[in-house]
Order: sequence, then C-alpha cells, then structure tokens
Amino acid sequence: MMTWTRLLSTSRLGKPDYTEQPNRPIYLQDLDRIAFSAPFRRLANKTQVHPLHEHDHVHHRLIHSMETASVGRSLGMSIGHWLEEQHEIPAGDKHVISGMVQAACLAHDIGNPAFGHSGEEAIGQWFAAQFEQSNHPLFADLPAPHRPEFEAFEGNAQGFRIITRLEMYRNEGGMQLSHGVLGAFTKYGVTADVQTALKAGNANKAPYCGLKKFGVFHSETALFEEAADATGLIVENSPHGRWYRRHPLVFLVEAADDICYNICDIEDAYTMGDLDFDTVVDILTPLIGRPNRVPDGMTRAEQIAKLRANGISAAVQAAIDAFQTHHDDILSGRFNSSLIEMSAKAQEFSDMVDLARSRIFTGRRKTEMEIYGRNVVHKVLDGLVPLYQKLARADWDMNALPAYETQLVAALDLDLRDVKDSYTALHSLADFVSGMTDRYAVRVADML
Repeated sequence: MMTWTRLLSTSRLGKPDYTEQPNRPIYLQDLDRIAFSAPFRRLANKTQVHPLHEHDHVHHRLIHSMETASVGRSLGMSIGHWLEEQHEIPAGDKHVISGMVQAACLAHDIGNPAFGHSGEEAIGQWFAAQFEQSNHPLFADLPAPHRPEFEAFEGNAQGFRIITRLEMYRNEGGMQLSHGVLGAFTKYGVTADVQTALKAGNANKAPYCGLKKFGVFHSETALFEEAADATGLIVENSPHGRWYRRHPLVFLVEAADDICYNICDIEDAYTMGDLDFDTVVDILTPLIGRPNRVPDGMTRAEQIAKLRANGISAAVQAAIDAFQTHHDDILSGRFNSSLIEMSAKAQEFSDMVDLARSRIFTGRRKTEMEIYGRNVVHKVLDGLVPLYQKLARADWDMNALPAYETQLVAALDLDLRDVKDSYTALHSLADFVSGMTDRYAVRVADML
C-alpha cells in the first residue's frame, strides 16, 4: 500500500537540502514556476482541437490547462477534505492535495507540440521513416531500445523532460518541483521500450492503465525514479524492465482533464458551427441529470454555457464519488481504470466521446488543417536534420559547423549545449520542433 504521508512529499527534485517555507507552501511555488515558464506561455498558441483558428472563444492549450487546473483544485480540495475526515491525512493537508493536483494539472499539457495530437503523430511518423530509410549514423547508430520514444513521440514524456531538465535549472532538476507534484503529473511511469514490450506480450493491449502510453524518456529515468522513490510509488520489475504504478493524485489530474476536454470540446463545436444547438442540449442534459432551466432572455450561447457549467459540476461530483469508492484499490495500485470510466457518469461521457469522434474530429476544416500541420512539421524536420548530420560529422563541435548551419542555429536560437551523440542530438531536434507554436511552425517551415 502507498501511504499519503510519503505521497505528499514536499522535498524538491535536485535540491535535497530545501526546507519548505511556512508562509509559502511548495505547491504554490511549483504552481508559480509552471505558470511563469516560457513553455507554459507557448500553450496560448498551440492547438487544443482546432488548429490555426481565428475565433477568439475557441479553446487553445493554455486556456484548457487553466480550466483543468481549476477543476483539479476543486477535486483535490473535496478529496482532501474527505481524507481528513477519514483520518487518512492530518488536518490542513487538504490544501496540500488541492495545491499539488492544481499544479500538476496546470503542467499536464506543457510538452504537447504544435497542431495537437496530430502534431505528435507527425513527429513520430517522421522519426519512424528516418529509422527505416536513413543509413546516416545519426539514426543508424541509435540503440534500438531508444528508438520507440521517437517513433511514437509522446507529449507526456516531453512534458516531464521540460519540467525536470530543460526549464529553469537546466540539467539540475529543471523547475525543481516537489516530488509530490511530479508524482501527480506522471500518468505513465514507464519508458517507451518497456511499455512497447509489455503491450506486445499482452496482445498489444496495455495490461494496466498506466501503461497505455509511456511518460518518461531514458534521459529522465533517474529523475523520475527519484520522485517515485520519494513518494513511495509501487515499482514493478518485469522481464522487460522496471515500471511504476500510478500516484493516486494522477487519477484526479486525469479526471480534471477528461471532464474539461470532453465537455468543452462540445461547447467549442457549437461555437464553430460543427454541432447544432439541439444536438448539444441533447448530449449535455443527461450529464446534469435534469432538464436545463432557462432564465428568460438567455441567448442560445448562454444556455450552452450554463449547460457546460452544470455538466462540469455534476462530473466533478461523480469523480469524487468514484475516488472515494475505490480509494483502497487506488492506494494499493490495483485500480486499473479512470475515475470517469468508473463513475456514475461513465455512459454520458462515452456518448460524448462517440459524438466527438463522429462529428467533431472528422470535420472538413479540422481534417484539412491536420494534413497541413503534418506537412509543416515534416518540412521543419526535413530542413533541420542536415544541420544535425553535419554536427555529427564535426564530432559534435557546434563551432565547426559550416556558415549556413551557423546562421540557422542563430536564426532559430537552437540549443545545442547538451548535444554529444545521436541520442542527445535527436532529443535536441525533438525539443525544438515540439516546442514550436502553431504559427511559429508555419513561419519556420516557410523560411526553410
């Protein structure tokens, strides 16, 4: 069994001597470090669902992250209050749970690339093609266990890399967040090669909810293991390698994300004209469990907003109930689902997912823009890879690059400080490309 005493660890990554200040809890410092970081700021110009849209009221990644953090804070406070009543945590620690969930929610999409999930797929497809077709040492020399983390590029792992290595104190713990927040952030405590092998040995199905994807690159394994050890996560030693059961707060972060994107995607679809008013009312009303009472003079958009707000409230309570019901299994690592899937609102969310797949994600404009985004990402990668190939020939000495490549490094502010072999070179390339905003990616593609 995991214990809440260790799970809520306030020790800092990369700063073992840190002492928490009584007037400034570490989770608030973590929240501020995330909110004021450049990678978080760039989410304002990264796709949530609809790429490169001019409508100001359609969600982008930053607004989604802020809304998820708000819902996560509410979930954390309610669960924290309940745990205090159950004498599972000391009085006052409900604020620690709420703050840690809020901070992890704020950062949960910080590693996502331009053009949303289609951007992730585009990066992975490009790398997979290079490993298959290129004989250049940059790709041919990369050890086989490292290849899956590029071939199936994963924003979750990139996010962990950003907050623990790249941002603020580079290579010294990154943002140096608390171990508790890092545990709550990491949905998938496994590297790509181990996750791939475990799925392959289980008819290509994840045997555990924390193995659906991977969440840690090999380069950050030691950093994650420090956080996992500090918080007392359950470790599994398989024949394919080590992986970890989820931190219990991950389920609250995941629930906040599930609630926000499912419901707000429906509202955005109405704003965009992809779904009509009656369809939105019909899909959201069952979530609330009662007919929507409309005050006189309320516009249709205001009615949809009211449905959205009431729907989020009902879903939050359902997630709270599910966490309380399954608390013991969550602490033991046996819980193998999401809170929403095990909640009283599971069917309503399943219906929303089906509607989104059939009517929103297949929309003509979205499809066209995903094709456009894929080609933008590939054009940037195609334009930059010769630079890294020449850097390899120069024995990784950036001062020995030819004139054009030197200009390119300056023009794009490429960070080559840690590049010393194929693995670090490909991560440097992925760091840059995944860090681009939608519009900056278009601009760089045009320049290249």
